[in-house]
Amino acid sequence: MHTGRRNPSFNFDSWAILARENPQLFEIKRKNIIEKAISRSSPQRQKRLRCLQWQLDQIRNTSRTPLAASLRMQRMLWEKLAGDAGLLACLQGLAAEPNPCRHTATILPFRV
Repeated sequence: MHTGRRNPSFNFDSWAILARENPQLFEIKRKNIIEKAISRSSPQRQKRLRCLQWQLDQIRNTSRTPLAASLRMQRMLWEKLAGDAGLLACLQGLAAEPNPCRHTATILPFRV
């Protein structure tokens, strides 16, 4: 029996059986779990997470097979991580001068 790392109560095998035997119920449960996870985030982050989930759902809907969807999602992840404007570039920019990722601000004196 396979269990997820982050949630020991998650049972991969039972989800796989549900997906195979009752795809409609699987989708309902999948969407409910995703919505619960998103709703636990801050309101500012919820909008971004819903947009990201929409993108992932569109990849699933337009891919010919689950494997094709998985590969497209993996490509998207790597682009967000290592692409031109990805996380890696931003982190490397933090160490370089001038820093393109850091915003500047004027510090105003506060008199007491």
